[in-house]
Amino acid sequence: MKTRYGILGFGLHAVRRLMPGFAHTQHSVLGGLWRRDQQQAAANAAAYHATSYATPEDLCASPDIDAIFVASPDALHLEHTLLALRHGKPVLCEKPLAMNAAQARQMVDAAEAAGLLLGIGHNYRFNRSLELIRDWIAAGHIGSPVLAHAQFSYPAQKSSRKWITDPSLANGGPIGDVGVHCIDAIRLVTGSDVLSVSTLARADALSGGVEAFAALQLEMTGGLFANVTTSARTPYRTLIEVTGDNGVITSENGLSVDHPVDVVLRRNGEVIESAALNNLDSYTRMLDGFALALRGQATYPATAIDSWKNMLALDAAYKSWRSGQREPV
Repeated sequence: MKTRYGILGFGLHAVRRLMPGFAHTQHSVLGGLWRRDQQQAAANAAAYHATSYATPEDLCASPDIDAIFVASPDALHLEHTLLALRHGKPVLCEKPLAMNAAQARQMVDAAEAAGLLLGIGHNYRFNRSLELIRDWIAAGHIGSPVLAHAQFSYPAQKSSRKWITDPSLANGGPIGDVGVHCIDAIRLVTGSDVLSVSTLARADALSGGVEAFAALQLEMTGGLFANVTTSARTPYRTLIEVTGDNGVITSENGLSVDHPVDVVLRRNGEVIESAALNNLDSYTRMLDGFALALRGQATYPATAIDSWKNMLALDAAYKSWRSGQREPV
C-alpha cells in the first residue's frame, strides 16, 4: 500500500520537482492537492490523476490522504503544519521550516505532542554526492575538517515564485531560500553545529524587502570554520568543499539535482580519488524515505529538530546583517 500524499500549496515547486519525483516512487503516490487558484488546482488534479480539494481543511481531513506535504510559501508553513497535525496527519514540510526558530520550535513541539512524524523537505540530504562526501570524511580521508565552503547561486529575477521577494511571505532572500541548504549540507557532511554567524548581505532594486546576495561566516563545533555564499542574481551554481588537515574534498554541482556531479579528493594538489555521479533521484528518495519512516521501516534523516537548528542559524544570520555584529546561535 503506497502512502497517499496530499500537497498543500501545489505550485511551481510541485510541478517542477515533486511530480517528477513521484513518477519513480515505489512507496508513495499523489492522492490530492490544494492550491489557492481553484481553476489551476482542477487542471493540476486532472493532469496528475489526483483529487482537488476546496480548502486546506478539506485536504487535511480527508480519509483518502495519509500524509501532508506542505509546499506553501514560508509564512504559511506554521499554519498549515499545525492544521495537518490537528487532523492526525504526519507532515513533510518544505524548507525553510518556518519564518523563525520560535515558529519552528512550535511545530516540533506540536508534532511530538501529537505523536506524529514531522519531516523536512531537505531533499539534498538524499543527494548521493553529499552521502559520499560524508562517508569520505567519516572514513578519515581528509583528516579532521578545518574549513568548509558551500555556495548556492541562481537568477531569482527569472523565477516564477514572485512571493520570494515579499518579506511577509518569504523567510528571506537567498539566505533563507537556498543558504539554508548550504548550512544543512555542511552540518550533514561534517557532523558539526553552528555556534555563531557573521553576515554580509546587500539588497538591490529587484530584491524588494529581502537581500539579493550574501556571505555568511560560520563558527562551528569541532573547531570548524565555514563560509556560505549565496546569490539571487548570478547564473545557477552549487558547490561544496571541505578542507581537512590531510586533504580536501570538492564537489562542483554538489547540491544540484539537474547536472552531473563530480566529487574529488585531493592531497597536496594531487587527485587521490574521484567519483562521477548524479542526484536525479533525490526527490524520489525523499518521498519514499518519508513513506517508509511512517511504516517504521526506515529513519527519516531530515528531522524537524535538525531543521530547527538550521532555523536558529538563519535567525542569527539575519540578526547579524541588521546589527553588523557576529551573533551567537
